[in-house]
Amino acid sequence: MGIQVEFNPDLALRNIEHYLNGRRRKEECIPLDLKVGETYEFLKEGQRNYWFEGELPLLETEGNQKLSRPIASIIIKEATHFVKGNQIYTKGKYLVKSVFNLKDKKINFESYKRL
Repeated sequence: MGIQVEFNPDLALRNIEHYLNGRRRKEECIPLDLKVGETYEFLKEGQRNYWFEGELPLLETEGNQKLSRPIASIIIKEATHFVKGNQIYTKGKYLVKSVFNLKDKKINFESYKRL
């Protein structure tokens, strides 16, 4: 038996529709109107580690590692692990640095490196 820890080079959250339909918590979803300079809370299942020393991509996930192109560039400001019931979670806050136009084909990240 080992310690299960996931290292994430990005923050992948669900579409806000999951919250509006009552299937997810608000912090598990991308806010409807992301604003540069604003700080938002996030919540993920599992014990996750994020990079704190620079910008990383905010992605939309459909689950099963089906990820969108980067929606925004963010900085993780804090992340805390906790247990609720028998489930481990990671919660935290992220600051939005840039919001991208998904119709624009410009590449904004190469892996976790901001271009």
